[in-house]
Amino acid sequence: MTNKFFERHVFFCTNQRPEGHPKGCCASKNSTVLRAYMKKKTKELVSDKKIRINASGCLDHCEFGPTLVVYPDNVWYSCKTEEEVDQVINEHLINDRIAENLQIKK
Repeated sequence: MTNKFFERHVFFCTNQRPEGHPKGCCASKNSTVLRAYMKKKTKELVSDKKIRINASGCLDHCEFGPTLVVYPDNVWYSCKTEEEVDQVINEHLINDRIAENLQIKK
């Protein structure tokens, strides 16, 4: 019997708030495009691992946005560019190391 569960889930906030909302939102910071990019690149680069890139609603760290979290590792990131997304893919998803310069620390 094969294991159909994922090794990791990445939840990438794509929440949209009304313009002018005091907390802001990740969608207005290009998160939808960055999540799609991450999904495509992960599929290309990490075909041997079971990784799912999910869109999510608000992760409640709007001030760091766009934000994402990798489970089951419970590591939170702020990724504002494709290069930063690439770093999370290469460091965390491929090499099992936290991309510390992008990590949101609680």
